[in-house]
Amino acid sequence: MKRRTFLLKSALASGSLYAPAFLKSFKTKLESSRSGKNLIVIQLSGGNDGLNTIIPFRDDLYYKMRPFIGLKKDKLIDLNGNLGFNKGLQAIKEIYDQGEMAIINNVGYPNPDRSHFRSMDIWQTGSASNEYLSTGWIGRYLDNDCHGCESNTHALEIDNNLSLAMKGIEESGFAVSNPTQLKKNTNNEFLKAVAKMDHDHEHENVAYLYKTLIDTQESADYLHRKVKNHKSSSSFPNTKFGKKLKTVSELMTSDTDTKIYYVSLSGFDTHAFQMGKQERLLQQYAEAVKALVSDLKKNNLFDDTLIMTFSEFGRRVKQNASKGTDHGTANVLFLMGGGLKKKGILNKGPNLSKLVDGDLQYTVDFRSIYATILDKWLGTNHSQILGHKFQGLDFV
Repeated sequence: MKRRTFLLKSALASGSLYAPAFLKSFKTKLESSRSGKNLIVIQLSGGNDGLNTIIPFRDDLYYKMRPFIGLKKDKLIDLNGNLGFNKGLQAIKEIYDQGEMAIINNVGYPNPDRSHFRSMDIWQTGSASNEYLSTGWIGRYLDNDCHGCESNTHALEIDNNLSLAMKGIEESGFAVSNPTQLKKNTNNEFLKAVAKMDHDHEHENVAYLYKTLIDTQESADYLHRKVKNHKSSSSFPNTKFGKKLKTVSELMTSDTDTKIYYVSLSGFDTHAFQMGKQERLLQQYAEAVKALVSDLKKNNLFDDTLIMTFSEFGRRVKQNASKGTDHGTANVLFLMGGGLKKKGILNKGPNLSKLVDGDLQYTVDFRSIYATILDKWLGTNHSQILGHKFQGLDFV
């Protein structure tokens, strides 16, 4: 049987090869340890309501436009006498109090799009609202700075699928939900047989598939070998998101070569009965982040780690008839780390008296935050990654 026929009949036709969700061609130098700065990106998918995350409780307009879902002062955590945390964020209040957290209000971009898919594409690619890109901002960073570098797992997404943010032209991130399970998935007779074949195939696509299967197997071996004897000493919540951050922590503290991690928490599209649902989601987020930060501190990694949390858009200022909120524009963004130069609330809260079609006006372009991270944290040239120059900020 020809190799191509074997490949198609044994794997694709049978449906047994489900590996393509995490496949990506990698180089084979797998033993370099991580060094330098680390970046963890947390995506709150669905459009988290920023106004009920960082609450302007001194503004009467807030309660006028949100008579049912506006959080009263005794139902929130006062930060500075004007703005407060949603109660669900109680677990990260200590991080804020210790000067290890920065809050940026009114983050957005010109001509915002209220579609989940389009706005997420804009955030993940770092594009303008009228610009359509097929590569992500982290993927282009990998293309620009990691072409030919030794790391095979330089950027990991803790999921079964790779987000657009992590996709470059020649270099991309690597999606893995569980290193142990990945090892089991790739440790089968089919892949072992493929590894022994002659891979100089006349068909380019088939040859590429051979290579990706082998390189995925090598990366699976590497990640499993690094984490198999290492367990986190912190108590992570027994939630899907908590398990994701536990995986991040165990990979980081077992000295893998990964510098960038990407993690998502979904469920924030709160069109109806928002208050309880959002508080529970924020509690999941905060409790898992607290455990992650604790583990990073115990292992002396927090000073060299920056955690950025964003959502694709905020919500409308006025509540809807279902005691929820609809798709909006500008939003709040969190930064955490031991290396922050500026802490606390970095800019003014939302101006509810100057709305645009009922939505918040953005005052900080999200790409200026990316530019700062790229230039000052990852040590590259942001204009080469983002395609334009943006005014950087001074949080790091």
